[in-house]
Amino acid sequence: MSIDFEIKRYLAVLRKRLWLILLIVAAGCLITGVVSKYYLKPVYQASTKLIVNSPADTQGMLRLDMNAINTNISLIHTYKEIIKTPAIMDLVVKEHPEYGVTSDDLMRRIQFSSVSDTQIFTLSLEDASYSKAAQMINTVAQMFQKQIPNIMKIDNVFVLHEADPAKTPAPVKPNVPLNVAISFLASLMFAIGLVFALEYFDDTLKTEEDVEHYLGLPTLVAVPEIRAGDMKPKRTPIGKKVGEASGVPIQ
Repeated sequence: MSIDFEIKRYLAVLRKRLWLILLIVAAGCLITGVVSKYYLKPVYQASTKLIVNSPADTQGMLRLDMNAINTNISLIHTYKEIIKTPAIMDLVVKEHPEYGVTSDDLMRRIQFSSVSDTQIFTLSLEDASYSKAAQMINTVAQMFQKQIPNIMKIDNVFVLHEADPAKTPAPVKPNVPLNVAISFLASLMFAIGLVFALEYFDDTLKTEEDVEHYLGLPTLVAVPEIRAGDMKPKRTPIGKKVGEASGVPIQ
């Protein structure tokens, strides 16, 4: 049996239950969109940028040579590990109990990102309130800048930009278009799998092609399906006699 024939059979199975596939996909996307839009709580992200810069020399000038820049860039990896330690987070929680978070919670929620070959890195934090997220991430950045000289014995971290608690940006979660797109793919795969499962467990023979495919026998006789409506007598048209309707001449 050729591969083309098998592909045609698969397409025929999908085409036969296309309505079921469309129904499942449409229902999945609709439910996901409604839940994402009206039932999931929005989550906001606040971020602040810091720079690792060379310390001032004895003349108050910054040494901007390549060795110093490369050293600062390599320090970013060290700072990434330091900032997510109790050495920083415990102080934030201790000085700001109004945040209502623990050190472990802060360490888990802080996101650290940096651009390759630059001295700048970004600290981000997500919360249901953007104002609270902005206040917490600014506090973490300020505490980190304050404690680095005590930890590393070098003062080379500066805050470039702080999050503004007064702003009201768009939430980062839920991402309705992304959720609907994921739901579309998931429901489509589920619907296709369901259609093939129904076809696999359906062991009835419905067409002449099924008889030839599964039994390897030619079809000699086909009995048409008789519906209940076919057994009812036909109505005589109004204005015609019974004999005329039946085609029998009336004596």
